[in-house]
Amino acid sequence: MRVLIADDEREMTQALEAILKHEHYSVDIVYDGQAALDYGLAETYDCLVLDIMMPKLNGLQVLEQLRENNISTPILLLTAKGQVEDRIEGLNCGADDYLPKPFDVGEFIARVRALTRRNGVFTSHILTVGNISLNRSTFELARDEMAVRLGNKEFQMMELLMRQQGRFISTEQFMERIWGYESESEINVVWAYISYLRRKLSALGANVKITASRGRGYMLEVEEKE
Repeated sequence: MRVLIADDEREMTQALEAILKHEHYSVDIVYDGQAALDYGLAETYDCLVLDIMMPKLNGLQVLEQLRENNISTPILLLTAKGQVEDRIEGLNCGADDYLPKPFDVGEFIARVRALTRRNGVFTSHILTVGNISLNRSTFELARDEMAVRLGNKEFQMMELLMRQQGRFISTEQFMERIWGYESESEINVVWAYISYLRRKLSALGANVKITASRGRGYMLEVEEKE
């Protein structure tokens, strides 16, 4: 799942980024409303977290413009304001949820999870392709009684491959969704992690494989029986 956090409180924003990444989310962060709008219009996210009080554009202005552009991504508003009137205004502008500061981190994670589940078709915490399964709660890739725990980036890549089974995912899409829009990582890091996943699939005796196509990217497909 990919989340955008927009808040000009840098320390808090970076802390939320770290927490979400620990929970295996891919996270982009920005510090003003204009950047939030630009990212929200240009990229695909599973949830947007917007602070109301931001420079350049406030969170409500960003929210209104996103909805006017038919961006239906679930949006969680954060603000130091706790009055009922502010909550009503945010919800009337098209927000999906509202969390006043200060808030409990556990509640923040729970609300983000609820919103990402709400976005589109519900996905079970167990993904299955061929004879392998990916447990989205324990981050284990398994076949029968054999299982290996995946690292953060491995898990995110495998989840994306399984959710998009049979369709190519470009290297650029992997970089944007998993490493982040402003990542300084080299693009060949995608190939390295694909290699890690291929080795783990082989060790499990999986009947699925990650195929590559020049110019198109990578795809997970079930191997046909001979």
